[in-house]
Amino acid sequence: MAQSSSTVGAAAGYRPSATLPFAAEFRRQASRRRTQLALGFMVLLPLIVLVAFQFDSGNDDDGGGGEFSSLADLATSGGLNFTLFSLLVSASFLLVVVVALFCGDTVASEASWGSLRYLLAVPVPRARLLAVKLLVALAYSGLALLLLAGTALLAGTLRYGWEPLRSQVSAQLDPGEGLLRLAAVLGYLAVVLLAVAGLAFLLSVVTDAALGAVGGAVLLWILSSILDQITALGGIRAFLPTHYANAWLGLLSTPVQTDDLVRGCISAIAYATLFWSLAFWRFTRKDVTS
Repeated sequence: MAQSSSTVGAAAGYRPSATLPFAAEFRRQASRRRTQLALGFMVLLPLIVLVAFQFDSGNDDDGGGGEFSSLADLATSGGLNFTLFSLLVSASFLLVVVVALFCGDTVASEASWGSLRYLLAVPVPRARLLAVKLLVALAYSGLALLLLAGTALLAGTLRYGWEPLRSQVSAQLDPGEGLLRLAAVLGYLAVVLLAVAGLAFLLSVVTDAALGAVGGAVLLWILSSILDQITALGGIRAFLPTHYANAWLGLLSTPVQTDDLVRGCISAIAYATLFWSLAFWRFTRKDVTS
C-alpha cells in the first residue's frame, strides 16, 4: 500500500490525527494556574455581588442612582433576575477579558516558554496543533460563561426564590419562559464573544508575548466600543464588532426583537472566521523558533 507524502519516513504506526488529543490538551490547560483562577473567579463573582446586596441598606440618600440602580433593585427580586444582573455587569468587560485570556494566551504562552517548537517536533501537524488549542480555548471560554450564569442562578434562587423574570423593557415572564430567555441570552453572548476569541487567537499567533495578545484584544475591543458611541460615524458603526454586543436585550422584550440579534450573530461569526483564517494562514507559514 502506498504511503501518503505526509507520512513518508515517519515512524511505524505514526498517525498525524492521533497527535495532541483534545482531552490531553484540555487536562493540560486545566492544570494551569490562570485557568483555575479564571474559572474560580467566575464562581466567586456572583457570590461577591450577593454579599454586596446584603450590605445594601436600601436607602438612596443621593436621590438617584439612575438606570443601574433600577436594575440592582430588580436583581433582588428572584434568582432569574439576579442571574440577568450578573450577566449585565459582566458582559461588557469581564467576559471579554476572560475569553481573551483563554484564546490569547494559548499559543503565545507556548512560544514564550520555548515549548512550541517541541510540540511541533513530536511531530504535531501545525494545523492540528492550532485547531486543538483553539477548540480547548473555546471550551474553557464556554465553561466560564456557564459557571458564571449557573452560580448566579443557584445562589440567587436560594436567596431570592424562584420568581418571574422581570426587566425594564417587557412585562414579567413566568419562570419557565424566563429561563428559556436567559438561555438564549447566554447563547447570544457566546456567539458575540467569538469575535473576541478570534481576535485574541490571531494576536496569540502573531506575537510571542501572551500579555500582548490578551491585552491587545481587550484594548481593541474597548476601542471598538468607544468608536461605536460616536454617532458622527453614522453607518460605519454597524461594521464595528461591538455594535450589536448589547442586542441580547431584545430577547427580554415582548415580543422578542430579532433583527439586531441576527445581524449581531452574522457580524460576530464573520469576524471570528476572518481572524481564525488569518491565524491559521500565518501559523502554517511562519518560522517557529521559540
